[in-house]
Amino acid sequence: MNNTILNHRELYRLPWTLPDNAISWLEPTSMCNLACDGCYRDNEKDSHKTIEQIKHELDLFVQKRNSDCISVAGGDPLVHPEIVEIVRQIKLRGLKPILNTNGVALTPEFLKELKNAGVFGFTFHVDSKQGRGGKWKDKSEIELNELRFHYAKMLADEGNIACSFNATVYEDTLQDIPGMIDWAHKNIDIVNTMVFIAFRYIVPTMPFDWYAGGQKVDWQTIIYHTEQKRKVDILSTDMLKTVKERIPEFKPCAFLNGTEKVDSYKWLLTERVGTRKKIYGYLGPKFMELVMTFHHLFKGTYLSYADTKTSKMGRSTLLFLWAFDKGVKKALFKMLRNPFRVFKKSYLQSILFIQPVDFMEDGRQSMCDGCPDITVLNDELVWSCRLEEHKQFGQFLRSVPKG
Repeated sequence: MNNTILNHRELYRLPWTLPDNAISWLEPTSMCNLACDGCYRDNEKDSHKTIEQIKHELDLFVQKRNSDCISVAGGDPLVHPEIVEIVRQIKLRGLKPILNTNGVALTPEFLKELKNAGVFGFTFHVDSKQGRGGKWKDKSEIELNELRFHYAKMLADEGNIACSFNATVYEDTLQDIPGMIDWAHKNIDIVNTMVFIAFRYIVPTMPFDWYAGGQKVDWQTIIYHTEQKRKVDILSTDMLKTVKERIPEFKPCAFLNGTEKVDSYKWLLTERVGTRKKIYGYLGPKFMELVMTFHHLFKGTYLSYADTKTSKMGRSTLLFLWAFDKGVKKALFKMLRNPFRVFKKSYLQSILFIQPVDFMEDGRQSMCDGCPDITVLNDELVWSCRLEEHKQFGQFLRSVPKG
């Protein structure tokens, strides 16, 4: 599938910008208890930031960036000894604390502490190339749905905590996305969001030299590099094509474009509504525009993660918003084919494809325009996915075509 098949002008361009964005990204530690293939962060022991440092970064976000939530990542944030206090500090500033974790350290007792501190939701990173041991060693993406259910059920049992999952997508796992989305449908009552992130690394086949300012850099010294010849140009439209082969009616409604290409889909968002047995339909761009506009009008921010109560309002969405959006109207008619469905609770669920940095032929690097995953370094806002370049070389690297 190429970009001519998916017309960006028929989608809602998410209104996020650098100063006014739904999400900001906090990294309290670079330490992690797994070693995922494709990770773009150096796993540093004894890298925990102090509470005072974290408060300072949160205050910088409040000063510089109008956000709905703080994604707390790393490393794995659950290994930080003061993560409960970190969650409390985010909540005190009127922001939603979302923990991005592999889940290894999470227990029901720990979850209760985090909930009492004000945690809003979790995004669990679960995929087959994380080097998990024990029962999950060498399990496929589909087999790992059992682990995903374990975490989703843990949150559901505690109650009122948003549940999301993400997975890095590789050439050999691309075909597993439809099965994971099918699993999400069967658990639409407890799984709010599924995110798929295309694998990116620096590989020897890239036709570029790398520079930090005017100084040439050996590509093998860049943390996210591999000596293997691997596919590192998977697009969000490749993921979409794979899904539509299994689910033809699957239809995105919103996107973020690239900084260098208006019709690229760096974040490609699909919103669907239904029950565990039946998906009624895929909501359209006007629905998403209404959500973002009214949330900003009444809350002052663009919406990032919806709470569990809102996710359960699928039926209300169809009944009250059908006149504004063709996708909503179509889903309502499908629901009403069986009048008894009106009495069944239905749910909203988001599916997101993320396409990280793309390298243009002339060496330009296309990032996410209006990047939600902006973090703090030296009191400045920087891209979190390329933070290691700043740590290693003092600046972002340039890619220059080989002469």
